[in-house]
Amino acid sequence: MNLLLISGSTRAGSTNTAVVRAVPELLGTAVRCLAYLDLTKLPHFNPDDDVDPLPAEVVRLRALIAEADALLFCTPEYAGDLPGSMKNLLDWTVGGVEIVGKPAGWINISSSTTGAQGAHRALRVVLGYTGAAVVDEACVRVPVGRGDVSSETGEIDALQVREELGRAAHQIIKVLDGASATHPR
Repeated sequence: MNLLLISGSTRAGSTNTAVVRAVPELLGTAVRCLAYLDLTKLPHFNPDDDVDPLPAEVVRLRALIAEADALLFCTPEYAGDLPGSMKNLLDWTVGGVEIVGKPAGWINISSSTTGAQGAHRALRVVLGYTGAAVVDEACVRVPVGRGDVSSETGEIDALQVREELGRAAHQIIKVLDGASATHPR
């Protein structure tokens, strides 16, 4: 199974990006992980530009989505919604067919009292417009605080958090793998 991991954060030292970087190690050889961490390289979406020839970074993003059997997002919430850069990425997927029917889930790592509900509600809505198949059982919450990420390495070094993420990632893969079997590419 090919799993595309997408961080919705552009911040250096992002806990969301730390989770995306940790998932391949936590899953081991159970799955082939691809990652997209280049939100800042995508041009601002303009429907007039969503024609051939597409911008090179959009071609790369869509190729990664096409190669994946399932998608796993990890995004922060800004001002009660998806970060603009994450919405921009999703806007670039609307005009393509690569994401249609693709099983998708997310790891919500917010440690705030609201739990980033606004961002994940918006993510569900926008993924619906793209044609992705959101799999509820693959949408989990594992709070990760900034103190759980090493300031030296940028990796999650809190053992309990790594164990929780590992369990969640394996559960998500089990669910997404089953969903991808019913939504062949």
